[in-house]
Amino acid sequence: MLKKILKGSDCASCRICCVFDRYDLWETPLIDEKLYERIKAEFPETEFVSKGDARLMKMSEDADGLYYCPMLDRSSGCRLGDEKPFDCRIWPYRIMELGGKQVISIASICPSMYNKPLSELTGFLDESGLADEIFRYADSFPEAVKPYEAGYPILKVRE
Repeated sequence: MLKKILKGSDCASCRICCVFDRYDLWETPLIDEKLYERIKAEFPETEFVSKGDARLMKMSEDADGLYYCPMLDRSSGCRLGDEKPFDCRIWPYRIMELGGKQVISIASICPSMYNKPLSELTGFLDESGLADEIFRYADSFPEAVKPYEAGYPILKVRE
């Protein structure tokens, strides 16, 4: 989804989006019903936690205090391939709610994207149709809209 703005090799060498500390567990991707069924069939050892009409993959804390996505194979990447959760496919873009409005922001922790000019990041949202796709997804899956977190630059506000 982001291949026109983000190199796959950058993601493969980083994978920071697949690792959480206890302060950013709120960013754990939501799993819709269709993906849940696929994961349960292909990876039956995966545990889930319910959140409204959605689910989160349960992550265990390692010795360093970090939580790794259970779909991350540390040598080959995501075991889900191109069928990742929507949150993962659009990361580091985030859909959030601020003051009753939906906003698209960017996670500052992604080194490849955060160093790009804001004009390039916002231009990509509009030119690629990604902003519309994100807002449509938020309409169909409201649980995906997270409360705004300070420090996330806002790139687009839904009017």
